[in-house]
Amino acid sequence: MMLRSLGPLLLVFMLSLVATPPTLAQNDARYTKFLAQHYDSKPKGRDSRYCESMMKRRGLTSPCKDVNTFIHGNKGSIKDICGTNGNPYKETLRISKSPFQVTICKHTGGSSRPPCRYPGLRGVQTRCCRL
Repeated sequence: MMLRSLGPLLLVFMLSLVATPPTLAQNDARYTKFLAQHYDSKPKGRDSRYCESMMKRRGLTSPCKDVNTFIHGNKGSIKDICGTNGNPYKETLRISKSPFQVTICKHTGGSSRPPCRYPGLRGVQTRCCRL
């Protein structure tokens, strides 16, 4: 399902970037962790099983993480949002000047213990990067 407006889900993605350093151009431990949890450059088959597969593969299911967003594209476009391709938004956030594809994985099970259930929502993201 392609979403034109993710509304409140945009906030979820922004909050997931708390550990992101002020400049994504640095390849430090926090940026590496961010990429490991939120970056999938070329997703294969973004079907109903994508989220469950990716969340397990990335080690985000013990316990089940409530929400995780995967960014699709290239690392340079993510870095650019905190630089020349982003505009300030509120006090500590940036809005990208150009949209990029994301998949939002939201846990639907009642327990935080596996097996974790994550239907995926595909959409276009315009916010990124916590300063």
